[in-house]
Amino acid sequence: MTAPTERNRDGHALARQGRRVALVIAGVMLFWMGAQWLGRELDIRPGYAFLFDILALAAFAWAILMAFRIWRKRGGGRE
Repeated sequence: MTAPTERNRDGHALARQGRRVALVIAGVMLFWMGAQWLGRELDIRPGYAFLFDILALAAFAWAILMAFRIWRKRGGGRE
């Protein structure tokens, strides 16, 4: 049986990871929206817009993977 302090420490670590994932999602969304707007205003070539899209998708994929890992560490929906 684990001590309550160890369980509490694990909960804090998972909460910190969850906040990091949330910040990445919000930050990437703002970055992507800004890049799309800037690309339209500066008439940037479509290849660069595609690069921004790929970078955003990679960051979202990382966030989904991390959120899944956090979910699994917390018990995976099992009661």
